Amino acid sequence: MIKILITDKLAQEGIDLINAAEGAEAVVKLGISEDELAGIIGEYDGLIIRSGTQVTAKVMANPGKFRAVARAGVGVDNIDVKEATRKGILVMNTPGGNTLSAAEHTMALVLAMSRNVVQACNSLKKGAWDRKKYTGNQLNNKVLGLIGLGRIGIAVAKMAMGFNMKVIGYDPFAAPTDAEKLGIEITDDIERIYKEADFISLHVPRNEQTLNLISKKQIEMMKPTVRIVNCARGGIINEDDLYDALNNKRIAGAALDVFPKEPPENTRFTECENCVVTPHLGASTEEAQIEVAVEAAQILIDALKGGPIQNALNAPSTSGVLPPIVSQYANLAKRIGALLSTISTGHIKEVQVQYRGSIAENAVEQVTLNFAMGLLQKHFEMPLNMVNTPVLAKERGISIDEVKNPEVKDVAASFSAKVVTDKMTRTVTGSIFGGKLLRIFEIDGFNIEVTPQGTVLVIFNDDKPGVIGSVGTVCGNNSINICTMGVGQKPAEHKAMLAVSLDKEPEAKAIEELSKLDFVNEIYVCNLD
Repeated sequence: MIKILITDKLAQEGIDLINAAEGAEAVVKLGISEDELAGIIGEYDGLIIRSGTQVTAKVMANPGKFRAVARAGVGVDNIDVKEATRKGILVMNTPGGNTLSAAEHTMALVLAMSRNVVQACNSLKKGAWDRKKYTGNQLNNKVLGLIGLGRIGIAVAKMAMGFNMKVIGYDPFAAPTDAEKLGIEITDDIERIYKEADFISLHVPRNEQTLNLISKKQIEMMKPTVRIVNCARGGIINEDDLYDALNNKRIAGAALDVFPKEPPENTRFTECENCVVTPHLGASTEEAQIEVAVEAAQILIDALKGGPIQNALNAPSTSGVLPPIVSQYANLAKRIGALLSTISTGHIKEVQVQYRGSIAENAVEQVTLNFAMGLLQKHFEMPLNMVNTPVLAKERGISIDEVKNPEVKDVAASFSAKVVTDKMTRTVTGSIFGGKLLRIFEIDGFNIEVTPQGTVLVIFNDDKPGVIGSVGTVCGNNSINICTMGVGQKPAEHKAMLAVSLDKEPEAKAIEELSKLDFVNEIYVCNLD
């Protein structure tokens, strides 16, 4: 008998599906503590949660029968995915279940702002009858700027076109291949959305690229009549700058369904008449709750019964199955992918990997896949693995050309990757030395030795005296210890680069000081673990 524990409120349809499955039983225990869950989890084969239950390392310390957890929803911040992977516990989610719900809520907020629904409602409830004050705007022929073209962004676009809106789309990573076929005008210039849009809606994950994506600088580019919607994640809009813009009537309005901390400690936006706020209702429809419950139940039963695995966010290690050289290069390739992801700005147009020497004589699919995981990870909130990476890459129209050449060049074996974006071309080459030492020995034509692990500071700079000393001084003044430093030069071009491994990630102040050094052209902080 497969026993599945449910610890958060789940639509009855999901529970019924489990109990109707042959050889399966659902057990509901709501509101149990971390200690209680840790004490009983080993008695169950699977677990279904929502956002309330924390699946921590402590919970998984003695997993017993526990083999898989399904999150009825998208985010897995409440699951220690790394620990689950180490314990061999499958982690799955239901990313498509709330797509329509979130898209509809976005449009509801757009309509609420355009027609002053909330303000007029509150006014009438207080006894006023002020039709002129709350005259609104039609959506017809207005420009909707979408930042992020994943499932929800595309769904919003389709709905907006039903109102005869013109949709301009920008994705910080890559737009889906069929976006233009749907009638979305794709732009590689995000500033165009800031300048042209009447409504701006955000549909990107919160990460280092999107944190404070919209702040004072971007707001100053916008029309005074623009209205902004955020149903994605708190922190993508700088709240201080947005509050000032609303208070000073620099923009016409905003609608916020998400906040950096929930529930928010600062409730100042509730005081702004030109701001609509809702308590993270994007996925809160009866239909969405049923859909994610049924989907979570089904994918968990399938996985536990040995059937197809869907929406997996992690995967068992293959290091014990792959030949040692392939496993080692898979590790190297993932780190090179992460490095290229950081130093390659712009929209990805072309990706190529090349294998030379002895590694080219092996089956290298897992190496290429690990490279893709490293390259794409920062663009997604969910952890990427060999299950979901190919699907997500395909959705964004990204393919990787693979070249194998057994002929030895420079070293016995090497892995090289090239990424072409609309702004630049980057190349990185690495190898394994002594059977275990991971090394990068070329970046963009600079011969340089880098150990790809931990935090690595990459600086492209003018080749002049005093560079190393100045960088060392700034790091020292900010209590940052330099572990290793690689230097590459192109004397004919008077250009050079530094790759500096640090004992910790530098704070914004240190990066700002380094950026102001007169020889620095580009600077990147790369996390390669």
